[in-house]
Parts: sequence; structure tokens; C-alpha cells
Amino acid sequence: MLRATLFLCLCFCLPACGSGLSTLEQVKKGGKLIVATRNGPTTYYTGRNGPAGLEHELVSLFAKDLGVDIKWVFATNHKDLLPLVTKGKVHMAAAGLSVTDARRQLVRFTPDYQTITPQLIYRLGTPRPKNLSELHGTLEVMAGSSHIEELNRLSAEYPKLSWQENSELGSETLLYLVWEKLIDYTIAASHEVRLTRGFYPELRIAFDLNDPQKLAWALARSDDDSLYQEASRFINRIREDGTLEQLLDRYYGHVEDFDYVGTRRYLSHINQRLPLYRDMFLRTGEQHDIDWRLLAAIGYQESHWNPEAVSPTGVRGLMMLTQNAMKDLGIKNRIDPAQSIAGGAKYFLKVKKKIPKRIQEPDRTWLALAAYNVGFGHLEDARILAQKNGDDPDKWVSVKKYLPLLSQKKWYSQTRHGYARGAEPVRYVRNVRTYYDILAWITDQDEPWSLEPKTFAADFSAL
Repeated sequence: MLRATLFLCLCFCLPACGSGLSTLEQVKKGGKLIVATRNGPTTYYTGRNGPAGLEHELVSLFAKDLGVDIKWVFATNHKDLLPLVTKGKVHMAAAGLSVTDARRQLVRFTPDYQTITPQLIYRLGTPRPKNLSELHGTLEVMAGSSHIEELNRLSAEYPKLSWQENSELGSETLLYLVWEKLIDYTIAASHEVRLTRGFYPELRIAFDLNDPQKLAWALARSDDDSLYQEASRFINRIREDGTLEQLLDRYYGHVEDFDYVGTRRYLSHINQRLPLYRDMFLRTGEQHDIDWRLLAAIGYQESHWNPEAVSPTGVRGLMMLTQNAMKDLGIKNRIDPAQSIAGGAKYFLKVKKKIPKRIQEPDRTWLALAAYNVGFGHLEDARILAQKNGDDPDKWVSVKKYLPLLSQKKWYSQTRHGYARGAEPVRYVRNVRTYYDILAWITDQDEPWSLEPKTFAADFSAL
């Protein structure tokens, strides 16, 4: 036991070891920040290009600022996260933790970086409960979550309220169990529900369990607050400089609105139509070094994978190419699916090459998609308007605010290319991102609808 305690002191270099250095100084000297998290779509998951997720990105930026590496510690259960912090086994926990009064007694929270709302979830086809007294069935909730605290508080108001705590499954899997009708209800945070409903469209929100809650990092309560102060400064800085807004948009910006009918239709078309063209998308993607699922998502947005689609303006085919684009790209037959997909890929790359090289992914792809829809000139007009008004013209989260303004004379009169239906490319990018997200999630599974959490969400860094 003595050897284990000594090893812990040496590894973590805690102030109690008598080094004379602050926690922040120890982290920098040791070159490693030890962080507890949980595997999941809103925190940390492994995508096609490696680790991803909002918590992963935030902590990676913080560690980069500190000039250190990260050692991730994955908690088996949600309830194990705070003990890892309070017992000094990690420097902090970054796992989508809600700030509650009970938790404040145990740990110190940084400024918040996201706001969520706990929601009671049921499945379409079953009666919608209006409050907790109308629950008729099994309510299963993730053990150790802040939802348990709220249920305990509400049990005084609803004495017949009962629930089961699950210490093995995360929220995303409990949502799946509701969708599969294996349990009747669960409670999940609003951002988890937003990501999940695209995969399980019959999930429904009955009501908000309580008021919105803040998410923040948790650090140990100690007289030495050096690391806490540094983490707090970091959160405040990325909030002020727009980095946080950009990251939130990357992971959640495309799932603000949920379209049940459209999602069900898309899932049906994945099974019925996509198999006819999947190999074409694969071959074209490999030939042009484009993720085939992005090409497929563009194709679905353009024509719903209908090779004979025709628009009122004369664009035709699966990728809806214009007559001029067809000639320019060397496409002889727009109605031929293989030629149309090849033409769409060439046109997308042609547009993407015009995007300034300094712009990084995934913004580079989102901007290229907008230009694919509305034209590069109008995209540049929106970027110039963003720059004139003090916003970052290289970030999609900024540019998408100005594209809709191109339909207003006050704004398009200031531009080179004039009027445009600028709201359309914003919807276009949002839809393509959603289609890509769902398709990537499905195709990343070893089997359809796998419960493996590490590949639950699409890896946008692959773009």
C-alpha cells in the first residue's frame, strides 16, 4: 500500500508530495495532463481518423496551450468520474458534467462551456406523459448522472415515482433501448437527444425535467488553485475569441431542427435506393480522394438518389448538373448515374480548390458545399460581409450568418455579385451534414444499429 501511494505521488506530482511546485507547474514539468472522461458521442469517441468529440477537442486545445500531452482515463461508470478527481487520480474530469449544488460540494467547476436541458424521452406510438405522475412503465436512468439528483428531489412531489439506475450503459444506449421498446422511458441531456434522433427518429421528448443546466470541467477542491485558474482562463478565452462557438457548431450546428418525416424517408432510401449506387460512389470517392459518403450525402440532397430527377431550372440527374457544368466537366450523359456522380465529384473538387488554402477542415468542406449550391462568387460576398462586420470569414459558423443577408437589398447592394437566395446554401450545408452524419454512423458499424459506443458518432475530422 505504501509503494502504491508513493507511486501515485511520483506519477501525479501532487503538492502533497512536497515538491514545492504548484499543480500547474507540476503538470508542465511532467509534460502530461491526466483527464477523466467517458466514451460517448458528446464527449470522446474514436472515428475514422482517430479520437474525436467535443470534450476531446476542448481538452486537446487546453493541453496544447499548456504545452503538454494528455493521458486519458476512461471511467467505467458515470458515477466514478468525480471520485477520480477527489481522490487525486486525475487532474480533472471533462465528461459533459452538469454543474449541480451537490457536486459543487465535492469539486470545483470551471466556467461553463455548454448549456443543456435534461429531458424525459419516450417512443412514438406510446402515450406521451405530461408529467412524472403519468409514467406507466420502466424508467431507466444512467447511474451517477445529475438526473438521479433531480429525481430524488422530485420524489417528494411525486411519491409514486420509481426508476432503475443503470451503472453499465450510457445515455446513448438507454435511448436506443427506448427506441427498441425494451424500456419505456429514460432521461437524457438535450444535446444527446439532438444527436441521437437522427438515428432513432421515433424517439420523442415528453417534457423537460428541469431548468437548463451548465456543463463544465471538474477539478479537485484545494488551496492550490493554479490549474483551476488556468483552465478557467482557457474557457473564458475560447468563449471570447469564438473558438468555442465554432466547436459547438461543428458538432451540433447541423442538428438544431429535427424532421421526422424526412429522416424516416432518408433511412428508407438508404436501404432501398443507395445499394443501387453505392459502388459508384465508392469508386468515384477513391478515384478523387473524397469520402464516398459525402458524395452520397450531396447526391441525396440534390435528387434523393433519383438519376432521372429534373428541376424547373433544367438541372438534371442524380447530382443535378447544369448543361454548362456537364460540358465543362466532360460529362456526356447527365442521366447516367455513374457519369453524374463523377461529374458531381469533379465539380465539388473544382469549387473546393477555390477555397483559400489557409482554411482548415471541416470549415473548408462546409464552405465548399455552400459554394457548390449558391456559387463561389456569392460565397465570397458573404465572406467579405463577415469580415467587414468583424466576424471570421474563414469559419462556417460566421459565414452562415451572412449568406441569408444576400437576399436583402441593404446587404446585397454592398456586394459584387448582388442578390442571392442566401438561406438556401445554409439549409443545403445543414442537410448534407446531417445526411453524412447518419450515413457515416451506419456504415462505421460492424453490423447495422450496433451498440458499440466508440463509433457512435460521425467523425467530421475525416472531411
